[in-house]
This record gives sequence, C-alpha cells and structure tokens, in this order.
Amino acid sequence: QVQLVESGGGLVQAGGSLRLSCKASGRSRGIGWFRQAPGKEREFVASITWSDISTYYGDSVKGRFTVSRDNAKNTVYLQMNSLKPEDTAVYHCAAKMTYSGSYYRDGNYNYWGQGTQVTVSS
Repeated sequence: QVQLVESGGGLVQAGGSLRLSCKASGRSRGIGWFRQAPGKEREFVASITWSDISTYYGDSVKGRFTVSRDNAKNTVYLQMNSLKPEDTAVYHCAAKMTYSGSYYRDGNYNYWGQGTQVTVSS
C-alpha cells in the first residue's frame, strides 16, 4: 500500500496561486490529481508519471496548472496559477499502480490521499 499525504490547500483570492504537495510513501506508475466540488462529480485535474515525466491535464486547467515531481522526496506538486472561483473543490492525489489504463480515469488509481480543501474567493 502507498500512503499519500497532501498539503498546501487553503483560501486564496481569484487570480492567485497555490501549490499543493503530495508526499508518497512509495513509488507508483504515476500520481494523479482529482478534485470534487459540492454537487459535482469527481474531475480529473492532472497527472504525472514516475518513469518518463509524462504529464496529463484536464481541459479546465490547461495553461494554468502545472504538475511536477521531486524523485528524491517522492513528492508530486500541483502548481495552480490564475485560480478561479470554479476551481474551488476538495483536491485529492492518487497513486496509479498499474502501467496500463488511462491516467484520466479515477478508476485506474489504487490509493488516495485524504484530500485538501482549496477555496478561491471572488
């Protein structure tokens, strides 16, 4: 089992930035970020692989969010810029243990962090 510890959430004004961190206890094929807002379904945000640093982004965050990794620290970061109120959600990181399956689908991830709240005010 891979334990994931998230940090970095908080309250920020629209147009501001936050950086989320996801510290993993072990390696996986990749780490994904998902978010869920009240009354909304879980949404794919971004993901990154450990092997070749491939990155994937959801359409709603392309050009604003950047996912990166620090191999030595087993940590994945989600840099969120130009935040909008519609980015408000609970953000989870998740570990994908298999090398097959889409990085866009939450069903392909095996372990999940506890989630961190991101609130963007107008």
